[in-house]
Amino acid sequence: MAFDLMKLLTDVFDPQADEVVTVVCDVPHSLGEDTPAWQERRAMAGEWHRAFVALGRGRNFSTRPLLTYQATGANNSDLPETGSMGGQSVALRDTLLQSTLAVFLTEYSATAPLDMLCRMKEDFRAASMPGVEKRMERTALAADYREVARRCRILEEAMRGATSLEVAFSTGHRCTFDLRFRTPEVDDGVLPRFKPGDRVINLPSGETFIVPYEGEQAGSRSQTAGTIPVRQGQELMTYIVEENRIVKVEGNGPTARTMRAFFAADPARTNIAEVAFGCNEWAQVTGNVLEDEKAGFHWAYGRSDHLGGTIGVAKFIQPDTVVHQDVVYAKGNAIQIAEATAVRLDGERLRIIRNGAYVVF
Repeated sequence: MAFDLMKLLTDVFDPQADEVVTVVCDVPHSLGEDTPAWQERRAMAGEWHRAFVALGRGRNFSTRPLLTYQATGANNSDLPETGSMGGQSVALRDTLLQSTLAVFLTEYSATAPLDMLCRMKEDFRAASMPGVEKRMERTALAADYREVARRCRILEEAMRGATSLEVAFSTGHRCTFDLRFRTPEVDDGVLPRFKPGDRVINLPSGETFIVPYEGEQAGSRSQTAGTIPVRQGQELMTYIVEENRIVKVEGNGPTARTMRAFFAADPARTNIAEVAFGCNEWAQVTGNVLEDEKAGFHWAYGRSDHLGGTIGVAKFIQPDTVVHQDVVYAKGNAIQIAEATAVRLDGERLRIIRNGAYVVF
């Protein structure tokens, strides 16, 4: 079946009469920074902008000229103060807040700053699409989002009320994530006007996520602890986790040395910021995290406030060192999940994944 962009925009956003839509992309600072994939993404932003304009004619909403801004250079860093729209310089935040819907097709993730904008205005929602590729219109973007939403809710129910998540990796390593004082949320690809709860989604969508307890309550330390394996090419590293922080990177290869320096440069990067279950059956693992994470289990380190945690920009040494990075263990990845089990306070255990496959659907 051919991809129908107009149908996707209608199914996901259901734009209403009198809404104001803004399509956004970031641009490189120089030609040397640009890539063919980034060029394709900017062209894709133009296509989505034209589709919104056409859809608005029938639904009586308006679409503003394409908005661009200089790339931040890092995922989930704060947005710059200014951008460009219709050949004119504009105040980026004010321009976005004049919209009711913003769709970001960007090189670097803007999910965290978009979440902050949603907190400033009730009638504002946004889709963040960092690294989106045209080919995804044949894969994860083409999914049946009713089925995606159904799976997200099953996973949400499985995690709701759990005090911990025990994960065993195919390498034999294990980590327990402390879920006390936290509530799972879903990114199910449905973003109508005035949606209750979180009003920022990723596209492609399809995951249920939760921020592990970060130890912010006096007298109650986080119990997230264990060993997490990470493979880069042929190199296997292990991250030793204590009290929800990566305290050591084990490995003798160049990537391990790079990551030791990376975490040492800003301790806020060591925070375990998310654990999540991707459940979009159409998602393919290709190395693009935006789609990879929708295919299976993943966790992230760094910034967490945009997902319900406590680690925001102010906790980092400087804005340039802010990061939120996902690490994926889905079918197609070198490391799989042998077992993932949600554990409740009364000791009840609910297995979610076994031998790399979901057992709750």
